[in-house]
Amino acid sequence: MARSPDDIPDATLRLLLTPHVGPRTLEALESRLGSHDRIIGASVSDLMRVDGIGRTRAEKILRNMQSADLDTERDAMANLGVRLILRGDADYPELLAMIPDPPPGLWVRGECREADRLAVAMVGSRKCTSYGRDQANRLAGLLAESGLTIVSGGARGIDGEAHRSTLRVGGRTIAVLGSGHARPYPPEHAELFDRIADGHGAVVSEHPTHVGPRGEHFPQRNRIISGLSIGVLVVEAARGSGALITARQAAEDHNREVMALPGRVDSPASAGCLRAIREGWAGLVTNHAEILEQLDGAGHLIRGVVEAAHQSEAGRPSSGSLFDQTLTPGQQQILEALSENSGPRLIDEIAAVTRLPIGQLMGDLTWLELRGRIRRDHRGVFLNSK
Repeated sequence: MARSPDDIPDATLRLLLTPHVGPRTLEALESRLGSHDRIIGASVSDLMRVDGIGRTRAEKILRNMQSADLDTERDAMANLGVRLILRGDADYPELLAMIPDPPPGLWVRGECREADRLAVAMVGSRKCTSYGRDQANRLAGLLAESGLTIVSGGARGIDGEAHRSTLRVGGRTIAVLGSGHARPYPPEHAELFDRIADGHGAVVSEHPTHVGPRGEHFPQRNRIISGLSIGVLVVEAARGSGALITARQAAEDHNREVMALPGRVDSPASAGCLRAIREGWAGLVTNHAEILEQLDGAGHLIRGVVEAAHQSEAGRPSSGSLFDQTLTPGQQQILEALSENSGPRLIDEIAAVTRLPIGQLMGDLTWLELRGRIRRDHRGVFLNSK
C-alpha cells in the first residue's frame, strides 16, 4: 500500500524535499554514504566525496536538507489525500522501475492497481486539430473498454481528451503531472484530476505537493508517462514536439512499443507522426485492434508483468486482478471457442466459429494473451487455466 504521510521515514522525506537532489544524485549519495539517515547527517566534506558534488553544491545540498519543512509537507499531503510510493515498495510500478533514472518516489492521489500494469500511453499536441481530438476520443475509449489503462500527461489537447474519453466509458486512467498536487497544471484541469482520483485511476507526480509547474519538469514527466506503459501511441504531433520526443525516448531508451496515427500529408500537426512512421521507429496504426496487435511485440515486458500478477494472485484473486476484469463479447466468444477443444485451435478455425472480423480477432487474441488467458505457438492457440 502507498504510504500515508505519517508512514514516511523522516530522513527519506527530507531527501525527497531537497531541491536539486534528483534520481541520479540520490543514487550517488546512497551508493557512497549508505542509508538516508547517514546522508542527512553528512557534513560538507562527506558530501564532497560523492562523484559530481563539489564544495559549492555540497553546501547548497546541506542547506536545503536542513531547511526542508517536513510538517508542512505532511499536512498538505493529508489535506489533499496524497500518499507516497517509494521505489522498492511492493506497489511501485514494475515497468517504471525498469527505466533509467526512475523517480525515487511517487506522490499519488487515487489508487494504482494491479490492472494498471497493462497500460498504454496516449500523447499528442496541446494545440490539436479537430481530427486529433476526435481520434484521441475514439481510440482512448475503445482501448479503455478493452481493459487497458490509459496513461497521459493531463495537458490540454490530446492528453485531456484521452483522459475524458476513458472516464466516459468507465475505464481507468493515470495522469502524470509536471508539478505538485497542490499546484496542478493546467489549472483548468483540476476538476478532471479530481474525477480521475475519485475511483477512476490515479494522478501521480514525482514532485512534492507545493512544487509549481516549470518548463524543465515536463520532459522529466514524459519519461514517467512512457515508463508506466507497455506502449506509447502518438495521436497527433508536429516535428520536434514534446509528444514526439516522449515517443522516441520510449522506443530508444525504454524499449517500449511505439505507434503513430497517420494524418493528412499536408497537415503540420501530423508531420511528426508521418516522419516517425517513415523512419520506421513507430508502427502505423489506424484502429484499436491494430494497436492491440502491435502490443504483441511487448511480450518481453508482458511476460514479466503477467508472471508477477500470477504470483500475487495465486489463491487470492483481488478486485484489481488482471483475470477478473470484464471481457468484451468478442473475447468471451474466443474463450468459449477454445474451451470446446482440449488442444490448440488454428486462427482460421476460431474465426469460423466466432465470425469475428479478422482485425478484431487478432486484437482480441493479443489482449487475451497479454492477460495470460491464452497462449500461442506454432501449433495454434491454447486456452490457459486460471
